[in-house]
Amino acid sequence: MLAWDDFDTLFLDLDGTLLDLAYDNHFWRMRVPQAYAQLRGLDLETARNTLVPLFKSREGTLDWYCIEYWSRTLQIDILALKEATASQITWLPGAREFLGTARERGKRLVLLTNAHPETLRIKDRQTGVGELLDEAHSSHRFGAPKEHGRFWSALMEIERFDAKRTLFVDDSLAVLRAARSAGLAHLRAICQPDSSSPERQVGEFAGVNGVASLFA
Repeated sequence: MLAWDDFDTLFLDLDGTLLDLAYDNHFWRMRVPQAYAQLRGLDLETARNTLVPLFKSREGTLDWYCIEYWSRTLQIDILALKEATASQITWLPGAREFLGTARERGKRLVLLTNAHPETLRIKDRQTGVGELLDEAHSSHRFGAPKEHGRFWSALMEIERFDAKRTLFVDDSLAVLRAARSAGLAHLRAICQPDSSSPERQVGEFAGVNGVASLFA
């Protein structure tokens, strides 16, 4: 059982760990296809069938998370679309309160996200998440997503932390595997990153329903 005294630094993902992934899933599965269909005079199903393989081809790369890349590729102003839907961005249950508790216990709180800096800005404006953290790093700063070892090597150059005294929480198993390869000792997977979807199995990693359940 993980205890507060087991770590000094807490690395946290954003979407699906602190914030509800329901927003992002709806955005990319519904709002973007709708905009794409309207732009090209297509029905929604045809638009989705066109976009799915495009999205799939960039999974695990920085492009997948880059609003500039998708704006160019799809000829849609992704940033404007995110601005227009920002009111739908919400915390996962208990996540905000958890950050307050962790801060009271003296833990260093560091956000590690693949979100584009402009996406992070919008989400911070909507939720105030930045005020509850000591530091925030977007993978775009390092030129590699969290799924890649290059991200972790670059992070270690600017974040001085003891890998054996650090807890990392993320909803992506690929990201957690990369963190494990980088030597992080304490890893937890979020089992329900999207509040509108059922809890999932995370297999090789210890799982929690949400950060609020880490020490329950």
